[in-house]
Amino acid sequence: MEINKSINTKINDVDFNSVRFGEIFTDHMFECNFKNGEWESPIIKPYSPLKLDPSTHVFHYGQAIFEGMKGYKDKNDQVWLFRPKDNYERLKKSCIRMHIPVLPEEYFFEGLNKLVSIDKDWVPKELGSSMYIRPFVFSSSAMLAASPSLDYKFLIICSPGGAYYSKSLSVYVEDKFSRAAPGGAGYAKAAGNYGASFYPISLAVSKGFDQIVWTDSSTHQKIEEVGTMSIMFRIKDKLITPKTSDTILDGVSRKTVIQIARDLGIDVEERDITINELISEHRNGNLKEIFGCGTAVVISKISSFGYKEDKFELEEIKENYADRLKESIINIQQNVSEDLHGWRYKILD
Repeated sequence: MEINKSINTKINDVDFNSVRFGEIFTDHMFECNFKNGEWESPIIKPYSPLKLDPSTHVFHYGQAIFEGMKGYKDKNDQVWLFRPKDNYERLKKSCIRMHIPVLPEEYFFEGLNKLVSIDKDWVPKELGSSMYIRPFVFSSSAMLAASPSLDYKFLIICSPGGAYYSKSLSVYVEDKFSRAAPGGAGYAKAAGNYGASFYPISLAVSKGFDQIVWTDSSTHQKIEEVGTMSIMFRIKDKLITPKTSDTILDGVSRKTVIQIARDLGIDVEERDITINELISEHRNGNLKEIFGCGTAVVISKISSFGYKEDKFELEEIKENYADRLKESIINIQQNVSEDLHGWRYKILD
């Protein structure tokens, strides 16, 4: 791997106390190009704009996928990643679905190791803070033919700290638009899945909500996800989450929450849950909590949900699962507590 380090650093110009999510980027990036049927030798170089032809394939046909990861620093300044193998395995699934050649595993991990090590000073040390890591790949041939690209670019960029959602959310249960349909690409982390969500979300925001709850495309009754997150419900003392399918992203945070909950002795059930059941449980006083989980947010509480013309408020409870789970996960990520499942991945200098 070629490494071309930046002469200067931008880190001294950054106010880490006020930086917003995904707006500031570290000094370097990883790049690897697929040409002539194979992945070329990768390079780490100074963060810089890309030069692309107006006919670049991705602009016209959306052949692009990405992952979301984080780097954490413990009290001894050691940097850790969290479950990167799961991210790579999901990246492979997304590539296959979008007909993109899969980056070799050794390139992926060598790139992560070298890039994060070089930019480790950008990883905040405070508990609960992190550096967001975005691996992504897109079709880069200069061509307008409606067929798979011949060339691809794989990059990794990094962005320091900043909360994604800083308050509890009010969400609207969608009964018209769909995020995904059976047989589609809902299980892939494809760029177009997110671009197509912005308009329905904007309609929910115009009604006074923060985010949208996605339901199945056939009946609009079965709950699937919330915004860009997996969704969890506490009904009485049981934690319920929709089971995965080809319309639901198999979230790394989702799997983590399920395992940690079971470690804490919480009963977890993966099954279909409908909006009618949710409303019924709320009216019966059994719906105690709703929260979303994802890499960027870890866990985000939901304080109310709307459906058609009705709105349902949830009371804040002191002994809540969301806070317990979030604390447990952050403590593992930042090497404060024991990692029983081997999820931490040490970045070597």
